[in-house]
Amino acid sequence: MRIDIITVVPEILTSPFEASILKRAIEKGLVEIHLHNLRDYVTDNYKQVDDYQFGGGAGMVMMIEPIDKCISALKAERDYDEVIYMTPDGETLKQGVANQLSLKENLIILCGHYKGVDQRVREHFITREISVGDYVLSGGELGAAVLCDAVIRLLPGVLGNETSALTDSFQDNLLAPPIYTRPAEYKGWKVPEILTSGNTPKIEEWREEQAYNRTKELRPDLLSEEEK
Repeated sequence: MRIDIITVVPEILTSPFEASILKRAIEKGLVEIHLHNLRDYVTDNYKQVDDYQFGGGAGMVMMIEPIDKCISALKAERDYDEVIYMTPDGETLKQGVANQLSLKENLIILCGHYKGVDQRVREHFITREISVGDYVLSGGELGAAVLCDAVIRLLPGVLGNETSALTDSFQDNLLAPPIYTRPAEYKGWKVPEILTSGNTPKIEEWREEQAYNRTKELRPDLLSEEEK
């Protein structure tokens, strides 16, 4: 997989890809991350990528021309499955979205900044708009990092255990069950006996029951009316 991220502040996106799982995925050649500074696509000395909005109003708007130049240059080199714009009013990032995108080959992610982008960018270049939540950040960079993390960890070979991602919360519309590790008893707090019994079918049954109960208590909105 290749992910190209367009931003006006690439510095924000450097560290997320230099540690832990994402770093190992890059080193293994399972994913390529390319950061593109939008100011490199501006010819004037001021490197201006934003301007005042027509009609007046507070906040600067990212201009269409440098975005067009950047996206067009990338598309001239390869085909892209999606051109994603990170925006608070996009579809909410959920596990299903990450699953879908993990099957793609080439992605472009445009990080909004200032007040946002010229609407014509959204109308003519963007194929999908994604939000990481109902709140506003200073820019789309942190949201892009979250999206990349959610997608990359699903790629075959990224996680040490291929089944690990399949048992995460939300994969089956349920929260994950409680998990424990050694010691089996600490300060009198004991691990449920079923987990140390060695009875795999009973353990899986317990986990499914716990996942359902946690979801019903904490996130009943994830359950259908029949499941509640």
